[in-house]
Amino acid sequence: MADDYFEYRHTVGFEETNLVGNVYYVNYLRWQGRCRELFLQQKAPDVLAEVQADLKLFTLKVDCEFFSEITAFDELSIRMRLSELGQTQLEFTFDYVKVTGGVEVLIARGRQRIACMRGPNTNTVPSRIPEGLARALEPYATHGPALAGRTA
Repeated sequence: MADDYFEYRHTVGFEETNLVGNVYYVNYLRWQGRCRELFLQQKAPDVLAEVQADLKLFTLKVDCEFFSEITAFDELSIRMRLSELGQTQLEFTFDYVKVTGGVEVLIARGRQRIACMRGPNTNTVPSRIPEGLARALEPYATHGPALAGRTA
């Protein structure tokens, strides 16, 4: 069976740590964005064309809860799942899993709420989530089919 998450693998570098040697918190948020970007590139390239046209994916809210510290050269699996799909907004969850010799440890959990908008910067308005994006996200939904409850 296929995994129910989109995965971004990452090796922590020295530039991502603070003076004490722990990963600086802002990097967890950067990794959420990177995971989301790679998802679009690999699973929904047609949506990238819409972004280049007039689709805007606004991040409305982002958070991260930390359970354990990590340091340089730790191997991470950032696992993105779709937790909510509305008409114009969606929400992702992110599990940050440290992988060492086949052993996995959940070190943090994050969340990100996105709004789809269209129009020029002086007049952006909410827009329906593109069908191509909804379809691409369907395998990663945490609660049944991602399109459940969506109306045409």
